[in-house]
Amino acid sequence: MKKVLVVTGEASGDLHGANLVKALLQKHPDLHFAGMGGSEMAAAGVDILFDAHKVSVVGIAEVFSHLGDIIKAQAILKNYLKREKPDLLIIIDLPDFNLLIAKKAKQLSIPVFYYICPQVWAWRSSRVKTIAQRVDTVGVILPFEEEFLRQRGVDAQYVGHPLLDSVKVTLNRDSFSEKYRIPAGSICVGLLPGSREKEISALLPDFLESALLLQKRSVEPISFLLPLASTIRKSSLYQSGLREFEDQLDIRVITDDRYNLMARCDAVVAASGTVTLELALLDTPMVVTYRVAPFTYRIGRMLIKLKHFSLVNLIAGEEIVPELLQQEVTPEAISNQLQELLFDQESRTKCIMGLEAVRKKMGGEGASSHAADLALKILDNS
Repeated sequence: MKKVLVVTGEASGDLHGANLVKALLQKHPDLHFAGMGGSEMAAAGVDILFDAHKVSVVGIAEVFSHLGDIIKAQAILKNYLKREKPDLLIIIDLPDFNLLIAKKAKQLSIPVFYYICPQVWAWRSSRVKTIAQRVDTVGVILPFEEEFLRQRGVDAQYVGHPLLDSVKVTLNRDSFSEKYRIPAGSICVGLLPGSREKEISALLPDFLESALLLQKRSVEPISFLLPLASTIRKSSLYQSGLREFEDQLDIRVITDDRYNLMARCDAVVAASGTVTLELALLDTPMVVTYRVAPFTYRIGRMLIKLKHFSLVNLIAGEEIVPELLQQEVTPEAISNQLQELLFDQESRTKCIMGLEAVRKKMGGEGASSHAADLALKILDNS
């Protein structure tokens, strides 16, 4: 039986890792998987060596508060590589962490497959050299990434975007509303502050304040939907102020039906990240926010040279969804943008048309299967 170590961090990586594992097991049922991940990977059959949510952080300054867990996770995974000598290491996103694991694998002559690599085309392009040295093959999920990496000596292949495999709606608007007892025809607004503890504490208080402002301005009742990511505990939401708003708003914390929830929303305010592409695939208008520690932001300003920070606008090549960055993330600004997307028909239509164009650019389904084929090719040659 061949062994595979799979390492990922945040909630989206956990989901994509789980789908990749499922695709691999369909093609090669005798594989054994261990790694770092969350509930999705565990459900897919991965023996979890370390809980991913403990190392899921954003920004340079934020890393220091999780340094103990990061060091512990590195030690556990490197010891596994040395002790078990798996036949393949699959790393998913989480570049600074994963490239250190890849270095250890290379020292042990264990082949490495990188699925969903860092956005080296946006910043810190010097990491391409490190990837070329430590990774055998990269499965990229945006078409332009393949050419960018190949021109720099990396064996990269475009596999499609995994969200096209996983973003599925199983309940229509009425059925979802009935299941969660939302009044028929009610306006629904999503509050999506992220899948990391730091994102929750940084963004949820402003999201909740903006929800209160929006409800006060609206003559119609609004139901606010807050999905609970697999990497977040409900207590974190209460620590960030949820309890004091529950008596003032119709706000519902929902642990299941993630994509049905997004599709039901008439508009959403979200933390920047993979979730923006999920919303784009569902044609859900959104306001995208991004806020990190001031020190992290100052460093980022020096390294990143992009007109937009949201993936939706980067793929579109223009601003089709409003973005709020750092000090711009205020309850008033969020409420204003949501109000425009909900009640200004011209702005709403323009946004939805832009989201449709992004969806077309992302291609077709089958990313997990294509990535599994690349991984198995490496296994067969090892």
